[in-house]
Amino acid sequence: MTTAPKDIDAMARHAVRMAHKKTVVDRHIAAAAAERGVLIVNTGTGKGKSSAAFGLVARALGHGMKVAVVQFVKSRTDTGEEGFYRRFPNQVRWHVMGEGFTWETQNAARDAAAAQAAWRQALAYLTDPGVGMLVLDEITYAFKYGWLDVGDAITAFAARPPMQHVVVTGRAAPRELIGAADTVSEVRMTKHALKAGVKAMPGVEF
Repeated sequence: MTTAPKDIDAMARHAVRMAHKKTVVDRHIAAAAAERGVLIVNTGTGKGKSSAAFGLVARALGHGMKVAVVQFVKSRTDTGEEGFYRRFPNQVRWHVMGEGFTWETQNAARDAAAAQAAWRQALAYLTDPGVGMLVLDEITYAFKYGWLDVGDAITAFAARPPMQHVVVTGRAAPRELIGAADTVSEVRMTKHALKAGVKAMPGVEF
């Protein structure tokens, strides 16, 4: 089968574009020489912020790191991720410290006290160089409702052990936190099964 001249031209243009792209990518990789812990923020209205964070937990464990997870707001202890990661008690420390979402508790004082207790637990890990990754799940709600001061949190993040990674999840991450973060991902909602009448399914929603 003979290749048409137009196909040869297309392949040649593609090769040129990919060669240029490789040069650009290689330049960025070569320039990124620093090795340190990073602050990651997963925010937005869509599903998957916490799921992405728990995927990073698996990746960290694969590299032999110790991980701590502190869950703000959330109160359920029957989630699939917790059930799985509790199989690794020597590597993962898991704390469910919420009282439930605000529309469930309807008790601002209790919610604030729970968030502050969770933050005290988080601070213990933020000074522990043996913890390679700390996940602060749904902590952004504590900033939104004024239970925690975002400036205090950013100061604590900056003072953490140099190689420790911190992953923050939750909607409406404050702009100060986004400014301080190294990597920020915004998850947007396009569709959700709940709006089609599908209940929260094990393995997908919890």
